[in-house]
Amino acid sequence: MNILFNQNSYSELLVEFQPKVIATEEEYDRTLETVEKLMVCKNRTPEQTAILQLLVTLIEEFEKKHYPIEPSSPHAILKHLMEARGIKQSDLVGIIGSKGVVSEVVNGNRAISKAQAKALGEFFHVSPALFI
Repeated sequence: MNILFNQNSYSELLVEFQPKVIATEEEYDRTLETVEKLMVCKNRTPEQTAILQLLVTLIEEFEKKHYPIEPSSPHAILKHLMEARGIKQSDLVGIIGSKGVVSEVVNGNRAISKAQAKALGEFFHVSPALFI
């Protein structure tokens, strides 16, 4: 099935929504509302989908600039995974070392070695790169 893209319909949507780079919180909020309305549309047309993708891109750019996410440290990632999965330090004994080593690693007093990162990656089923 080949779905045709209607340029006239798309042009009408561009006039209706008037997408532009988001500069203020008010514009951001309005754009979010528009995206939410388009997302719940059950019979969204290809033209509406194109507008939706454009608006989402504009929102992402605004968020990247105004709400940057700082990269997490390997220790913060380890602590988060442990908390999210209900894992205690004692559960890591034997996986990355002795009780003392595990305590030092979890508390950030010791760097996570490559071997420990690999073991943690296997244990948590994530990329070892998260811990390096």
